[in-house]
This record gives sequence, structure tokens and C-alpha cells, in this order.
Amino acid sequence: MKVELKIPEVGESVQEALLAEWLKKDGQAVRKDEVLFVIETDKVTLEVSAPADGILHILVQSGATVKAGSLVGTIETDAAGQEAAPSGKTAEPGPAEPVRQSEPQPAAREKKREAPTEAPTPVAEPEPMIAPSARRLAESKEVDIADVTPTGPGGRITEGDVLLFLEQHGRQSPSPAPPAPPAEPAAPSRTRPDEDIVRKPMTPIRQRIAERLLDARRNTAMLTTFNEIDMGSVQKLRRKYGEEFKAKHGVRLGLMSFFIQAAVAALKVIPEANGSIEGNDIVYHNYYHIGVAVGAERGLVVPVIRHADRLGFAGLERAIVDFVKKIETNRLEIADLEGGTFTITNGGVYGSLLSTPILNPPQSAILGLHKIENRPVAIGETIVVRPMMYVALSYDHRIIDGRGAVAFLKTIKDVVESPERITLGL
Repeated sequence: MKVELKIPEVGESVQEALLAEWLKKDGQAVRKDEVLFVIETDKVTLEVSAPADGILHILVQSGATVKAGSLVGTIETDAAGQEAAPSGKTAEPGPAEPVRQSEPQPAAREKKREAPTEAPTPVAEPEPMIAPSARRLAESKEVDIADVTPTGPGGRITEGDVLLFLEQHGRQSPSPAPPAPPAEPAAPSRTRPDEDIVRKPMTPIRQRIAERLLDARRNTAMLTTFNEIDMGSVQKLRRKYGEEFKAKHGVRLGLMSFFIQAAVAALKVIPEANGSIEGNDIVYHNYYHIGVAVGAERGLVVPVIRHADRLGFAGLERAIVDFVKKIETNRLEIADLEGGTFTITNGGVYGSLLSTPILNPPQSAILGLHKIENRPVAIGETIVVRPMMYVALSYDHRIIDGRGAVAFLKTIKDVVESPERITLGL
């Protein structure tokens, strides 16, 4: 019996996808729930698992653009145990007899009697399930996958598992190779201009990102205002209660939950920042669906935490962790990305000191966080060193005035610098 492998329906707005990568080879035995191939749409990357045990037959090669619901392969379930049959025959004692020959000589008979004592041909261990991003990271860092402890679903190795292995082993990257001796100067006349370039097609996600960024630049009156925040109070709280928080809630107390709480407070003060333009109307949202930008291997994605105002610190941190796991295992769904009313992006995790975030249409504002850096600041008549962060608010000037944008960032600053205001509802 053959089980069909089709491109899954991932949303009404998604009609086609790129078959990015087959993780198994044609004719290879596969197990149920083992990841077979990866598809990319203009919004998410998804992994498709085997619905049954059997032998894989690939009908559409990687790199092809396929419509949702189209057939790309089959699994022959009746042949599930046949792949191991040839290797099993070689392990039987005694030589194979395709042709009847004369009686073997004594030496040959001696070898024939010794054959059963030979060790059977070892059967290769099944490859561990590993996410493509984790495999590439392991190869780049020269990490043996067998040494990595899997924590993903079904014993799957995620990119986070490889990062944890590197962290536990001192975050050591492979030693750089010794510099090669200087090459002989090439003949100048035979070099073509196109020999030193690499051309790759943009992935659907990258194409979609490009379209949205250009759309934001063309169709909004975007402006950015800046402020700086003293992060000392937040850092003190995290040091004091971090371990207790993790022990009770099972998640780390991060920075993002503080800024989400502060953003909700600021959106209540400046409701235009939680709105959007539809034609000649301004649509005000009375709910707070906060998008958190996450840098994935194939591009930036913005999963949405719905009704963020109803969640406490633990609920917000758990939501972020769940989204990161989904991204690492390519399980993010279209529904996870839709319906956001405001976005927060944190370039500080990459070391950015100051930047201008671009709007995420149709939203009217986006908050950019940056690196925390010790800087001298004046407090009263005294100059002290404080952990400071620049924050940026990009906004659509068609519906948000400069005064409102400044008031928004001032609210963010007040709440983060005095986090007890969140508890007191101030």
C-alpha cells in the first residue's frame, strides 16, 4: 500500500510553497513521525513528517515550487521491512551458492566451517532526528551530533541543543586553519567578471520580507523618535528574584516581559499606536496582540502574543519560549503570525546600540530595543555609571503626532525604570 505525501494546507492566504529540502533519500526506509522534508512559504517554514513506516519514493525534487495539496512523494508501507533483507542474507553462515560447483578443497572447507564464527555485518544505527538548522550549526562548529543530548519532540535535536552543547563546552569554536601560503598571482587576462560571484534565488520568506519593507517605506509616513532608559532597576529585580522565578514558573525572567508590560501601559495612554488605517478610517483596537520579532535562520518572523494585557510575567515568558521552540523545530503556524496590533523588536541581542526599526504594516508603530551599555550619566549633580539602553519608536505620522510618540516612549521609560508601577497598575 502506498501513502501519499502532499504539501499541507497552511492557510487560506498561502497557495504555494517552496520544497526547500528533503531530509531523507529516495528509496530510504523511514519511520512514522520522522521528518521527511521542509517547505517554505512566504510567511513560515514547516517540516512535514512521515505518516507511516515504509520506503520513501520522491516524486518532486527539492528546489521546486509546488501548490498546496500537490503530491510530492509516497511511502510504500508494504516494503517497510524489505530494505534490511539484503544485509540480513549476508549474515547467514556459509557462502551463497548461485552456481553449483565442484567439491571444495580442504582449505575451502575449513574456511566454510569458520564462516559462522565471523561477526555479522553491523547494521547502521539510524540517524538521529535533527533540525536542518541544527545540522548546519553542528557542521559549522564541528560538533559530533552523537554527543548532543536531544530535547525536541520525539528525541529530535534542535538548534538550541547544539547551542547548549557549545555553551557547556566553553562556547569554543573550531580553531582557525593556519593561513595558506600566498598564491601565485593569477594571469590577469583570463579572469571573467562573473567568476567571483554566487547567485542564489531569494527564499519565499525573504521575498515577503522585502515586499513588506518596501510597502512600509512607500505607503506610510514613517518617522522615528528616541529615548534612553536606565535598566538598573530591572537588572536588580532579575538578580534578586531570577532563580526563585525560574524555580516556580519553569522559565527564565527575561527582559522582554518587562517591555511588553510597559508597551501595554503605553498603548493605553496613546491608543493611536495600537491602531491602523483602513481607507479613510482609523481603526482602534481595544485588545493588545503584541508581536515579538524573532530572528530565524531563513528570515525574521513576528509571532503574536494575544491578549498580552491578560498575562503576567510568567505567561509572557512562557509564550516567548514556546514560540522560539516552534521556530527552531519549524512548527510555527500561520495563525501564530496573524492579528498583531503592535510589534517589539530587540536588536540588542545582536549587539546593536541604536537603529531605526521599520513598521510592520498595517500596524502604526513599532518599538526597537537595543544593547544595554554602561555609560556615564548625570543624576542630580553627580555623574555615575549606569546600565543604559537606547529605545526607538518608529510610527506612522499620519495618525500619530510627534507629541504622542514622545509621550509613548516617556511611558515606556517610566514603567521600565520603576517596574513596581506594573504591580501597582500605575
